[in-house]
Amino acid sequence: MMPQTRRPVLAVVVIVLVGAIAAVFYGRGFAPVHVPGPPPVLAKLKLAARPKAVPAVAFADAQDQLHRLAEFRGRYVLLNLWATWCAPCVKELPALAGLKRTIGNAKLAVIAVNVGRDNVANTAKFLKAHDAATLLVYRDVNTAFLHAFGAFGLPLTVLIGPDGREVARAIGAVQWDDKDSIAYFRSLTARKTS
Repeated sequence: MMPQTRRPVLAVVVIVLVGAIAAVFYGRGFAPVHVPGPPPVLAKLKLAARPKAVPAVAFADAQDQLHRLAEFRGRYVLLNLWATWCAPCVKELPALAGLKRTIGNAKLAVIAVNVGRDNVANTAKFLKAHDAATLLVYRDVNTAFLHAFGAFGLPLTVLIGPDGREVARAIGAVQWDDKDSIAYFRSLTARKTS
């Protein structure tokens, strides 16, 4: 039988120990709790220190209908800002299209927004010519994306969580359709979201 004076001390030790374990498993510093670290092929995809709400900027589809990122809540969004004059963007577009073909749109929406001044026809033709016709035609008609997302270079890709908050971003071209990238996004989208 334990003396009564040791019980409160033991209770405090247990509470501190449980808190420390919780901090290790759930805190990981300020890294997002529910987003695992990306594999080496996605080294440019840097997790946000503190996930923040994405800007409420609008983009147009092929019918010039405006959309906002809030429409995609409940699933992950891989938002890519690109332009026809950007060589790394052109190199990356087929990989984005490959990821979209492989993962689908159910839990991961791959949204590639042309931030150049191209019209619908030119954007569609460009995507088709560069083996990226799987990507839907989306354009930044208000020229708001570069400023809103603080883009200092292209391509810029932002991973947005199901809650509408930015959880990671990559500056520069990434091999999105690499087998390890696909495995990462499959794992990420298989997790339960609240």
